[in-house]
Amino acid sequence: MGRFSLSNIYMDKICIAEKLGLFADHWNPRIVAELNGQHVKLAKFKGEFVWHKHDDEDELFYVLEGSFCMQFRDKNVALNKGDMLVVPRGVEHRPVAKEEVSVMLFEPAATVNTGNAGGELTREKLDTI
Repeated sequence: MGRFSLSNIYMDKICIAEKLGLFADHWNPRIVAELNGQHVKLAKFKGEFVWHKHDDEDELFYVLEGSFCMQFRDKNVALNKGDMLVVPRGVEHRPVAKEEVSVMLFEPAATVNTGNAGGELTREKLDTI
């Protein structure tokens, strides 16, 4: 089984399905890798997230399983398994998932999940799995 530590990276494979099986909660990303100041995160979404933006960071969402809608103030983008979307810095957005969806995120290590919105869904310190 591969091991990952932010301070000591081993060149072992990371089994995404195995990592997704380690948690069941929603809107609580986990770090699975780090490269060039970016975190690779796994998360499960269900329901509506908060409207927010990231003034200094772009975010990449890649759908592993399921589907969700990324809402913007002027349009909605439906994302299904295998789809990817980059939300540019400064653009207000909100993910909404009718059913559970598994997502991989790529974003700078300093990115806070709720951006400028804050609130009870904010996760400032993420677990590494």
